[in-house]
Amino acid sequence: MAVEDKAKKEKSIKKEVLRLRKIYACIEERRQKTIEGLIQRAAFMRVTLEDLEEDINVYGVTEWFSQGDQEPYQRERPTARVYNSMNTSYQKITKQLTDLLPKEEPKPKGGDEFESF
Repeated sequence: MAVEDKAKKEKSIKKEVLRLRKIYACIEERRQKTIEGLIQRAAFMRVTLEDLEEDINVYGVTEWFSQGDQEPYQRERPTARVYNSMNTSYQKITKQLTDLLPKEEPKPKGGDEFESF
């Protein structure tokens, strides 16, 4: 990875970390250390998944492969395999983080109390 690509990725990760920290700022202080680790991993995964998606959009999910005298065949590209695995992990972390958010009070149907007055 080129130095400028690495710097761009790090900047994107920091931006995502800040976005997530704002969302989870309301979480009680004793859980913040646990959440911080999840936020760091989620930010890295989201940015990496976006990079992998770009690669998959350009080169596809499969590729022709042959080994020795073997007839060429289509196989899943390693990038697609990494993407699928990381996407599963990202979804699990996102669910963990979402479950930590306070539950919103359900809004009454038919508008607010003032409207019913």
